[in-house]
Amino acid sequence: MNFVGTQLYGWSQVYQQEKKNLAEHMNEVLSAVRDGGFDFVEGFLDVGRPENNTAFADRLRAKGMRPVSLYTGGRLHDQEKADEAIGQLLAAAKVCQAAGYLMLNCNPDPIGRAKTDAELKVQAASLDKLAAGLNELDMILGVHNHTPEMADDAREFHHNFRNTDGGKVGFCFDVHWVYRGGLAPRAALNEYHDRIVSWHLRQSRDKIWLEDLADGDVDYQEIADFIVQHEFHGPYIVELAIENGTKITRTVAENNQRSRQYVKKVFGV
Repeated sequence: MNFVGTQLYGWSQVYQQEKKNLAEHMNEVLSAVRDGGFDFVEGFLDVGRPENNTAFADRLRAKGMRPVSLYTGGRLHDQEKADEAIGQLLAAAKVCQAAGYLMLNCNPDPIGRAKTDAELKVQAASLDKLAAGLNELDMILGVHNHTPEMADDAREFHHNFRNTDGGKVGFCFDVHWVYRGGLAPRAALNEYHDRIVSWHLRQSRDKIWLEDLADGDVDYQEIADFIVQHEFHGPYIVELAIENGTKITRTVAENNQRSRQYVKKVFGV
C-alpha cells in the first residue's frame, strides 16, 4: 500500500489559529490535499456516530481520493472499561470497513501517570482483542505513541509490542514522537520493523518542529534505505504540526505540497 496521505491534526491547528472552524472549510482542505498530490486524508475516528466516517469517505472519493486510515484513542488499560471500549471501536470499525477504510491507528489513552504493570497487562490483552476483531473485518491495527509511552526507557512503548501478537498487532511508526521520546528511530526499526503497518512523518530542526517535511533532526534517508532493504510498503502519512518556536513562512497547503514532494524524493512514493 504505497499510498501517501496527510493527517488532519496540523490543518486543524492552522485553522484554529485563524479562528476558523475546520469542519466548515473541509471542502477547501480536501481540494488542497488532492492538488498537493496526496492519495488520502487520515481523519479521526468518530466512535459515537460511525456514519460520519462513511460521510468522510464519500467526501474523499468525491475529490478523487480514497479512504485508507483513521486515528483513534481508547481506554484499553482499564480492566472495567476495556471490553466496552473495544466493543465500541469494533462497532465503528465495521461501518468504516464497509466504507472502504483499511486500518485504524490507535494510541491507547494516556492517564497522566505511568500505568501499572497490571494496567499494561490489561492494555496488551486489549490490543490483542482489538487487533483480532479488526482482522476479522479485514482491517489492520497500528499502535501509535506520543511521549507518555516513551517515559522510563520507553516502558509502555516496548510493553505494547513485546506482549502482544506480532502477527496481528501492528506498529504505526510515528518517527518523530519516537525520536522525541529518546529512542533512536533506527533502534525502533531494528526491533519492530516487521510490525510496521503505517508511518506518521514529521520533522524538526534543533528539536523544534518544522512547518514542512525537510532534512533535519531525523535522518529520513537512513529510514528510507532501511525500507528499501526490507521491502516495506506504506501507507505514509504526513503529519505536520506547530509548537512554540515553529517558524511559519508559508500556507498550510504549500507546506503539505512541499512535504509530499519530500516524501517522493526520499521514499520514492
